[in-house]
Amino acid sequence: QREQLARRLAAGDSSLDIMSLDPPFIPELSEPGFLAPVPDDVAERTTEDTLEGALAGAMWQDELVTVPFWANTQLLWYRESVADAAGLDMDQPVTWDDLIQATSDEDKLLGIQGIRGESMTVWLNALYESQGVPILPDPGADAESLETNLDTPEGEVAAQILADIGSEGLAGPGVASMDENQSMFLFQGDNGSFMVNWPFVWTATKASAEDGTVDADLPDDIGWAQYPRVDEDTPSAPPLGGINLGVGAESEHPDLAYEAIECIVQPENQTEYFLSNGNPPSSESAFDDDQIEEDYPMAEDIRDALDNAAPRPQTPYYNEISNTIQQQYTPISGINPDQTPGNADEFIREVLRGERLL
Repeated sequence: QREQLARRLAAGDSSLDIMSLDPPFIPELSEPGFLAPVPDDVAERTTEDTLEGALAGAMWQDELVTVPFWANTQLLWYRESVADAAGLDMDQPVTWDDLIQATSDEDKLLGIQGIRGESMTVWLNALYESQGVPILPDPGADAESLETNLDTPEGEVAAQILADIGSEGLAGPGVASMDENQSMFLFQGDNGSFMVNWPFVWTATKASAEDGTVDADLPDDIGWAQYPRVDEDTPSAPPLGGINLGVGAESEHPDLAYEAIECIVQPENQTEYFLSNGNPPSSESAFDDDQIEEDYPMAEDIRDALDNAAPRPQTPYYNEISNTIQQQYTPISGINPDQTPGNADEFIREVLRGERLL
């Protein structure tokens, strides 16, 4: 879908008026001029109360190039019975080491996304950003000069977390195929303990409890907290997802397109979209709704997480970066913290120099 969209934009397709864009791919489309500029007045009106993480994901080179619509982030979900048995105070920040230790001590399994896919980049990026270090120090650099922070002390720490979970079998034998849904199913089962995942898991679990797919009392045993920290003194930077709205540079109706976008992203419409589709708003005020509080008791935590969320590397070469990470860091049981970050760094350099193929 990304490639098809890029080809159509490159060919000057004038039928692309409004596009739903995943934040990581915005630089790839903005850098060559495929997106129509966001008018200053539209930018001002549509971002008045946009949450920090969502706003960061709509930018390229310090300029708003798309309009935030809905945003997404991950929370730490936990089985209260397991956390209590492990002696964890979930009202206080917890670290990945805490979760690894508690899961091991209680002989349970940890819900993560270990599959070779975009979710691996999401996870690794959060481990770097939670240490205050981005994967790319200069995301706007060209292919020849682009450098990474993969092979750094922070990179070794991130790789060690992944390796510990993989080598100790803490995510179960199916870790190599574990995506968001599979980790949710694991969490819902008898061996569930802790899980990092998007908010959809709450409504999905409640629906499963109502139809008898899982224990009817399961939702009562589920709690939530902010994304795990890497070290106890540094606040976490949760993953950022969502959708932004952009206008094709060759659109014959840019004014009408931006008028429609302004309507779509009104806070009351974001509220309705959250309630009907489960996708959190990018607008802070859109959370101020009694029905949201009733349906999503963790809404305030989602809003806080979105304020602290960090986007994945914003670079025109995101596809190369992400695919390399997916190849080099899976399976997590095969990660060598002393070697994998350096191998990934060199692989990216070779790909960008045209010396190697993904």
